[in-house]
Amino acid sequence: MSAHTEPRFLHRMPNIPLAEDAWEEIDASELVEVPLLGTVSAGMPMEACADSETVRIPSRMIRRNTYALRVRGDSMIDCNIHDGDIIIIEKLESAENGETAVVLINNREVTLKKVYIDRSGVRLQPANDTMAPIYLKNDDIQVLGLVMGVARRPADTPVNAA
Repeated sequence: MSAHTEPRFLHRMPNIPLAEDAWEEIDASELVEVPLLGTVSAGMPMEACADSETVRIPSRMIRRNTYALRVRGDSMIDCNIHDGDIIIIEKLESAENGETAVVLINNREVTLKKVYIDRSGVRLQPANDTMAPIYLKNDDIQVLGLVMGVARRPADTPVNAA
């Protein structure tokens, strides 16, 4: 297989806010399967829907409870997360201010945003200047996990290519 059709794997560098330069590319050696649980909206929240596929990622990207989600939308492009990417998530139930997290809203809709929490509530902040934040009460959201990596296929390759 040529490098042209293989996905690129971007691993989050520790202790650096998630932005364009917070990633290091790692090679695709020692691939391990993780569950691809569905699609997350990087835009307006969407109904949570589960898939039962798997995706192969470098073993170096595996944490305690790792899973993957396909990204739909452009609200996180300033964090180098684009429409069609597969994000690698560590399942966690809390997020520090400014962390990029998968969030469940009202036990129904799921979105990918930067999370900011204070006494007045929660701000779900897109990483795209053309999109507005979402303001909610603390009780309206549940953190499902934090972004630890990205798998990106070349633009001309179908996502399910072998």
